[in-house]
Amino acid sequence: MPRGNPSPKLAITIDPEVHKNILAAAARDGMSVSAWMTNAARESLKRSAGLAAIDLWEKQHGSFTAEEMNEARRNVQEQLRRSRTVRRPA
Repeated sequence: MPRGNPSPKLAITIDPEVHKNILAAAARDGMSVSAWMTNAARESLKRSAGLAAIDLWEKQHGSFTAEEMNEARRNVQEQLRRSRTVRRPA
């Protein structure tokens, strides 16, 4: 009898080219395919939830202005730039 809360298994069929790319990405990231797929699914679910929240906000308050969208783009670019900066211990 397994202890704790074992992860459920999922069998899927996937395009061969996508499969090849997943294997390469998991290896590059030093992760198992299961961990890589879980991370990819988690990120996709977060994006979907975020887009749904934006849609709801716009339904309640109106569409974002061009300036608000440009500011959001600048913020995302800055966050991406910072996250790509490798920090090494002194």
